[in-house]
Amino acid sequence: MTTDDSLYWDPYDPRFTADPYPTYRRLRDEAPLYHNEKHDFYAVSRYADMDRGLPDWQTFSSARGNILEFVKAGIELPPGTLIFEDPEIHTVHRRLLVRVFTPRRIAELEPRVREFCVRTLDPLVGLDRFDLAAEVGAQMPMRVIGMLFGIPEADLPALRDSADESLRTEAGGQMDLKEGAILSNEMFGDYIDWRMKNPSDDLMTQLLTTEFEDENGERRTLTRDEVLTYVTVVAGAGNETTGRLIAWIGSVLAQNPDQRQELVDDPSLITNAVEEVLRLEGPGPYIARHVTRDVEFHGRTVPEGSALMFIVASANRDERRYPDPDRFDIHRSIGQHMGFGVGIHYCLGAALARLEGRVALEEMLRRWPRWDVDWDNAKLAQTSTVRGWETLPLVLG
Repeated sequence: MTTDDSLYWDPYDPRFTADPYPTYRRLRDEAPLYHNEKHDFYAVSRYADMDRGLPDWQTFSSARGNILEFVKAGIELPPGTLIFEDPEIHTVHRRLLVRVFTPRRIAELEPRVREFCVRTLDPLVGLDRFDLAAEVGAQMPMRVIGMLFGIPEADLPALRDSADESLRTEAGGQMDLKEGAILSNEMFGDYIDWRMKNPSDDLMTQLLTTEFEDENGERRTLTRDEVLTYVTVVAGAGNETTGRLIAWIGSVLAQNPDQRQELVDDPSLITNAVEEVLRLEGPGPYIARHVTRDVEFHGRTVPEGSALMFIVASANRDERRYPDPDRFDIHRSIGQHMGFGVGIHYCLGAALARLEGRVALEEMLRRWPRWDVDWDNAKLAQTSTVRGWETLPLVLG
């Protein structure tokens, strides 16, 4: 918020990183359709506007991306960038991955996810403090993604760091789009080439060998470049957001020790607690779209060709939808929140993220029923796509 109390919001401005929620409330009340003149984009902030707009892909297109920098740049995106596509090509590509991410198949992964979690947490037992973001958030999702793709664990840190670097921005800065590195990380290329000659029971092999009918009616398998894009997008999204979720679980429960004790006493409440963290502090705070026709919100017109931001983090705290929305409540009846989006682009990895969040919390509470945060040394990451802890030192007791 600016010093003269005029209403301003900017996803690149680090002033809004720590606590954007008072500004979101003002946007919902004073400017439910907001225009940022500096970067020339529109934004909506109420739950009802997300519920109306996000499913309407004909009007609010993903074909130019779902990140503001991409939408504004108007660059050509490679095929297979599932989250950056509209039907019919989106329907074809999503169908390939849907069968991999069914709730049943994700549930079958739980023993291995728990094994990764135990291997991550056990070495930390006995310490008086550790960084939850670095030691767990950056480790556990990476190992799960490696398991899905059949990538050796020793190679995972370099891949994770490369993906993280493509998303990180300087304070007030924007994502670097040169060479499209965020969409096609050639570091995965060697694994794809090796897997083409050495098929196995993993997602990469499935992507390389599954036949499908493409948008031209041709029956074929994905090209190497298409597989590379799929793998880059799935790995980046799965690692970055789930890692942030785990750290948010740690910070929110440190601020709510009474409810944390309830979870220790009754672990059956953990599933809903994770959902409430996703509502309160979802790692993906906004979704961008390209507007394909003039459209009206709150008596004003968003012109065709505009970039529009759906501030889902604001929708999840809309008092028109949730009573006392800024309060964390593990008993809340949440229903549909916007943490994973809504409509045809609803997050494919939602079930996996929920599983990892639940397992991480279950295993943490078994080892440490209480913890505090060294807030003076905690640091929020600065990116224009996700919001979460870069460092979160837990003090154990």
